[in-house]
Amino acid sequence: MPTFTVFKGSKDGSIKKTQITKPDLQGDQVFLKVTASGLCGTDLHYRSTDMALGHEGIGVVEETGPLVNHLKRGDRVGWGYNHDADGVCLECLEGRDTYCPNRKFYGEADLDQGSFATHAVWREAFLFRVPENIPDDLAAPLLCGGATVFNAIYGNGVEPEQTVGVIGVGGLGHLAIEFASKMGCEVIVFSGTDSKKEEAQKLGAKEFHATKGAKEIKTDKKVDHLIVTTSFMPEWSLFLPILAPRATIYPLTVAEGDFSIPHMPMILNGTRIQGTVVAPRNVMVKMFDFASRNNVRPMINKFPMTEQGITEAMEALNEGKMRYRGVLVP
Repeated sequence: MPTFTVFKGSKDGSIKKTQITKPDLQGDQVFLKVTASGLCGTDLHYRSTDMALGHEGIGVVEETGPLVNHLKRGDRVGWGYNHDADGVCLECLEGRDTYCPNRKFYGEADLDQGSFATHAVWREAFLFRVPENIPDDLAAPLLCGGATVFNAIYGNGVEPEQTVGVIGVGGLGHLAIEFASKMGCEVIVFSGTDSKKEEAQKLGAKEFHATKGAKEIKTDKKVDHLIVTTSFMPEWSLFLPILAPRATIYPLTVAEGDFSIPHMPMILNGTRIQGTVVAPRNVMVKMFDFASRNNVRPMINKFPMTEQGITEAMEALNEGKMRYRGVLVP
């Protein structure tokens, strides 16, 4: 029965270190030693909840259950937002396990363990081999942040000759720029000020527009796909005029409240609003392969995997000081 440390949220928002014990490994369960964990904006939402935190985990296999067929001790693997699915529903059979009615998402299931921990126990079926050329600290943010933007782009048939707009240069936005540009798309970036212009251009942006105080935006090309990564809704009067006919908008940031957009401009332009979550397993594998071959790497700030380290990382993220993904390491 493995016993290990996890870091939990609490009612007052402080990080609590505690120990848990899991039953002996059964079925295709795998016992892992955590070597790195990304910090995601979703973790901030659960900071005041009595649950183990973290869902961008990298680890090394230490022990395997009786039905594990493909992994062995010493293998490097990662896991993300979805921990399990029933495997028999139509969504699972068609490769969309993240929409399984019996999925086990972070924050909804397995609340006793996460990637802010020394170890974890997960199903082999929901673990992903990490490419050898991607270090643990750079692989961790790809398991949610990277997988979310890659799924929006790849999973919705974005084509290389199309123009992709990215609103926001942060944890999601900087990876969206990198993935889209390396897929061959022309990327236009929109940010409040020019402070991130140079970094956006290095990541692959062809155009950059500072939008704070702007009354109008003029782009060289109309935008076919608009990825929204900010924590607030854009000023749609600036962006709807630059969308190509039948353009698609992807609101990626987790937010409370209603989604609101001007009705008639959306109808007259044939604009689509596409909801999307983190990548299903088949797309996750393709994401890692693409990142490996095309040198897609997140920009990170590292913090120690301690109560103080997690607290400091969360404060940096909450205050907008992270450039651009936080990573916790033992």
